[in-house]
Amino acid sequence: MHSCQLTKLESALDTLKKAFPKLAPADAALLASALTLTGRHALAVYEDQRYSWPQDYQKLTMAMIPQIKLIQETVEGTKKAIKAAGEEEPVQITVGLTPNLSAGEALLEGRNDLKVVLSDILQEGVEFNYAPNDIGWQWALDRANWNTVVGSELTRKVRVKTYFAEGAVGVETGTAPKKRASRKAETPEAEPAEAVA
Repeated sequence: MHSCQLTKLESALDTLKKAFPKLAPADAALLASALTLTGRHALAVYEDQRYSWPQDYQKLTMAMIPQIKLIQETVEGTKKAIKAAGEEEPVQITVGLTPNLSAGEALLEGRNDLKVVLSDILQEGVEFNYAPNDIGWQWALDRANWNTVVGSELTRKVRVKTYFAEGAVGVETGTAPKKRASRKAETPEAEPAEAVA
């Protein structure tokens, strides 16, 4: 299985240079860019349908409406009872991702030799290391206004989580909990005295 760092292209390049030492440096860079693009522009797989990012954004969000409405219908109690209970955990909806070979091949236009290598890499399997905003679908679905998409106010928060499948594995980086600010940083310091001119 090959590893590809989506956040740092130079790391993806180093990994490919080690895996394919006979590749010319320019070809390795092209291949690294194409492989990275297959992850960043991964195809979304939802209910056995595939969606390309960003062209199919509206199609995917529309396909998710029935599930979101079903979630809203299963909420027990009125809005007042939900507000009185405090903040609830958001309901998580998952969307699968698969590497987008056509996006990588578009970058390698005219280089059939590199297209074959890219296809072989994806068939062997890829581990994508990424931050949440490295993948187009996760970035877009995190910013979706579900109230507008559904056409009514949601009584329950919805969070969409993407994950790699179909021969690819995703490892999300940078998900460690945030450190709390020290007490010294929390207390406001005295304002500096104005300089006299």
